[in-house]
Amino acid sequence: MSDSFLSFRRKRPLRRPQCQFIGEEDGATTVEYAVMLALLIAVMIGAISQVGSQTNGLWSGIISDLQAVGFIP
Repeated sequence: MSDSFLSFRRKRPLRRPQCQFIGEEDGATTVEYAVMLALLIAVMIGAISQVGSQTNGLWSGIISDLQAVGFIP
């Protein structure tokens, strides 16, 4: 056998995992889920902060009413 055939034969098993990796979609799916999770967390933080700022006046009013009647010193 020639040297070129043996060198080709040695390199061939290294190409199979590379081809399998390119064909697999597990990594892409993981990245897609991570991006969706990050967007969901960003939306939740925005919604919670918006609700918190809107209810701040409500809680301030309740506290002042409770202080007016002497329930809170």
